[in-house]
Amino acid sequence: MSKENLYSQEAIDKIKEIATDVDFCMMATNLSVQPISAIPMSTKKVDDTGTIWFLSNKDSDHNTAIVKDENTQLLYSGTSSMKFLSVYGFSEIIYDRDIIKELYSSADNAWFDGEDDPNITAIKFTPQEAAYWSNDGNKLVTLFKLARAAVTGNDQEIGTSGKMHV
Repeated sequence: MSKENLYSQEAIDKIKEIATDVDFCMMATNLSVQPISAIPMSTKKVDDTGTIWFLSNKDSDHNTAIVKDENTQLLYSGTSSMKFLSVYGFSEIIYDRDIIKELYSSADNAWFDGEDDPNITAIKFTPQEAAYWSNDGNKLVTLFKLARAAVTGNDQEIGTSGKMHV
């Protein structure tokens, strides 16, 4: 696996690519308490600055944790696409109804009573640094290379990993 560290716009583009492609992440809050609290969240939007947006219930445990401590870790695991992303940053709760309406889709009706539900908040996650692992090739080729490495003991080039600084 080759190493490629990304900065600024390249890092934002990689975060946007993986977070959008994978969609669901585990959002870990209250990071100083162990075991950590992590819940699945669907990415609603990644904007041009790399900010990642989610919708959440205002009374949820993770909203309460974010109000107490903004430090947050997002873990994306796209096993079918072989793309993985760990992003550390800061979250804040947003009550702006225009932003909530922009992020809302009919799929959110499973958790909320429509876009005007008074319990909906947005979570604005601002990344600070990240690490990624990505297989940029064909999955079948990757499996072949992994098998060849297991048989021969030789290293195989199977993707890219690196750290990102936004």
